[in-house]
Amino acid sequence: MELDHDFLNTPPMKTVRFGGSVTDTLMKFRQGDTSDYELLKHQLADPDIKDAQIINWLQELRSCLSQLTKDHEQLVHAALRLPWLGRSAAVVEEYMAFLGNLVSAQTVYLRSCLKMIVSNFTPGRIVIQEGNVNISDSDDNDEHLPRNFDLCHQALQMIARYVPSTARFLMPILCENFPFVTKSSRTLECYVHNLLRVTVYFPVLRREILELVVSKMLKLDVSAPRREIEDAEENAAQQQQSGGAQDECLFDMEDDDGIPRSPSGPGVEISVMEHPVAERLDVLMAVLLAYIKDMCHSNGVLQLERTKELYRDLVCVFDKLLLPTHACCHVQYALFYLCSFRVGLAEAFLEHLWKLLQSPSQPAILRQAAAGYIGSFLARAKFVPVMTVKACLDLLVPWLHRYIDSQDSGSFCDVTLHGPFYAACQAVFYTLVFRHRAILEGNMRKGLAYLQSLNLERIVMSQLNPLKVCLPSVANMFASITRNYQLVFCYTVIERNNRLQLPMVRSSQGGSCQPTDMNPLDSFFPFDPYLLRRSGKVIEPIYQVWEEPSDHEVKGHQKPARQVSTEEEDDFLHGETLQADDVVGMTPGSYESHLRSPSSVGSPPVTFLQRPF
Repeated sequence: MELDHDFLNTPPMKTVRFGGSVTDTLMKFRQGDTSDYELLKHQLADPDIKDAQIINWLQELRSCLSQLTKDHEQLVHAALRLPWLGRSAAVVEEYMAFLGNLVSAQTVYLRSCLKMIVSNFTPGRIVIQEGNVNISDSDDNDEHLPRNFDLCHQALQMIARYVPSTARFLMPILCENFPFVTKSSRTLECYVHNLLRVTVYFPVLRREILELVVSKMLKLDVSAPRREIEDAEENAAQQQQSGGAQDECLFDMEDDDGIPRSPSGPGVEISVMEHPVAERLDVLMAVLLAYIKDMCHSNGVLQLERTKELYRDLVCVFDKLLLPTHACCHVQYALFYLCSFRVGLAEAFLEHLWKLLQSPSQPAILRQAAAGYIGSFLARAKFVPVMTVKACLDLLVPWLHRYIDSQDSGSFCDVTLHGPFYAACQAVFYTLVFRHRAILEGNMRKGLAYLQSLNLERIVMSQLNPLKVCLPSVANMFASITRNYQLVFCYTVIERNNRLQLPMVRSSQGGSCQPTDMNPLDSFFPFDPYLLRRSGKVIEPIYQVWEEPSDHEVKGHQKPARQVSTEEEDDFLHGETLQADDVVGMTPGSYESHLRSPSSVGSPPVTFLQRPF
C-alpha cells in the first residue's frame, strides 16, 4: 500500500485528543503513572487549542473537582491559564462555571484564581523583534479590551458570592501585580482604571486602593520636577518654531508608549507631554479625575452621600501620603477637584488643615505643610468664595497674634523654633496677595476696614520678624499691596533684613563657591500652576491664575532682584519655589467608563462656618 505523501506532511487536526478522561488520568496519577497526567497538562497549554476542546476539558475538570487537591496544583494552574478571554460566549460561560465550582470545592485555589483575573487587568503582550532583542509591550490595538475587562470584573464578583472573604485576599494581589511605573502609559492606564473599578463593588477596599494608586502616582510626580517638565515643553516649542521637527511630521509617529503624536504646527493642539514621566502621570491623573467625577455624580446630579464618603477616603490618603511629601506637583489636585463640587467640601478640607496646623501634637514639618496647603488653596481655588477666605483669615490671624503674645521679650527669628508660625504668616500674606481684590470688591470702605482690623502691622513688626523668613517674592508683593492701601509699611523691615542677612554660598563641583538662594522655611505651594495637558483641561476652569497687579497697586513697589518680569505666563513665584529634585520627599480619559455607583452612608463633616453640604 502506498502512503499518501501529503498525509505524512500534514499535522494532525487540533481536535484530536490523546490520553484518557480526566478522571482516569487522575486515577493513574495516584497509582504512579504520570504519562497521561503530563500529556493532559501539555494539551491544556496548547496555544492553538480550540473552543470545543476548552469546553470539553473544563466540563471534565468540573466533574472531579473534589479530587483536585493541593497535590494537583500544576494541573489546576494549567487549567486557569486557558485562554478564555476573547473566546466565544460558550467558553466564557463554561470557564466562569469552572471558577465558581473550583473556589467552592477547593478554597486553597482562591488566590490562584484571583491572581489569574488580576493578571488580565492590563493589555495582552506582543513581542517585537529588533535584531536579536525581543521588545515586549502592551497590545494597544486590542478591540476586545473593554469586553475582557468587563468579564474580569464579573468573575471577581462571582467569586465573591461564593467566598465572602474574597476582598481580604484580593488586596495583596492588587498590590503585587501593579505594573512598574516605567511601563507604558497604556498599561498603567488600564491597570489603574480596573483598580478603581474594583472599588465600586468592593467599597471596603476603596481607601486601600486609593492609597495604592496615589502612592504609585506620587513616585511619578516626584520623578518629574516642575523645572524638567517646563524645560521639556520649552525645548519642544523651540524646535517647532525653528522648523527642526518638520521632517518628522511627514508621518504620524508613535512614542515609546505607543501613543500617536499628532503633527505639530499652527492651530494644532498637542495633548502628549514631552516629558515621558509627565506623560504617564497625565494619563493616570485623567483616569483618577474621571473616576472622582463619576463616583460623585449620577446623570449630572451630585450625590452628596457618595461624595462625602469619597472625600473622607481621599482625606485619609492625603494625610498619610500627600501631606508628608514635599514638592509633589500634581497628584494633590485630585482633592482640589473633589472640593470644587461643593463649597462645603472646600470648607471641610480647610478646617481639616486648620486643625493640623494648630495642633501641637503634630510634627512641625506637617504643621508647616498644612499651612502651605491652606494658603495655596485659598489663593488658587476659584470656587472658594470670599466669605470663606475671610473666615479662614479670621482663624489664622488671631492665632498669629496669640502666638506672638505667648513669646517673651527675648524671642527672635528662628525657623527651627517657630516654623508653623512662619508658615502660617506666609499663608496669610500669600492669600492676601491673591484675594485682596475680592475682599475689597463691592464695598471698598468695608473691605479696607476689615483688612485694617487684622492688625497685620503687629505681625510684621514683631520680634519674630516673619518677612525675613518668607519667600522674597511673597514678602515684596505683600509689601507692595499693603503699602498701596496704607495697611502696613513693610519696606523698612525688608531693607533691614537685607542688610543683616549674610549671603549664603555653596561649593560647586570644581570647588569654587557660588551664591545660592536659600529658603529657610523650605516653602512649598502645592497648588502652583498645573502643567499636565490632558488632565489640566479639567483643572483649568476652577483654577485661579496669577494676575499682574494694576499700576496703582504697584505704586512704590520695590521689585526684588529675583522678581520676574510681567512677561512670565502665570506665577510671580516662578523660579523661587524649591523643586522636587532639590528636596527629598519624606515619603516615597481612558476608554468609556462602566463604573456603577455604590450605595454609601454617612454624615457630613462639620465645617467651621457650620454650612451644610
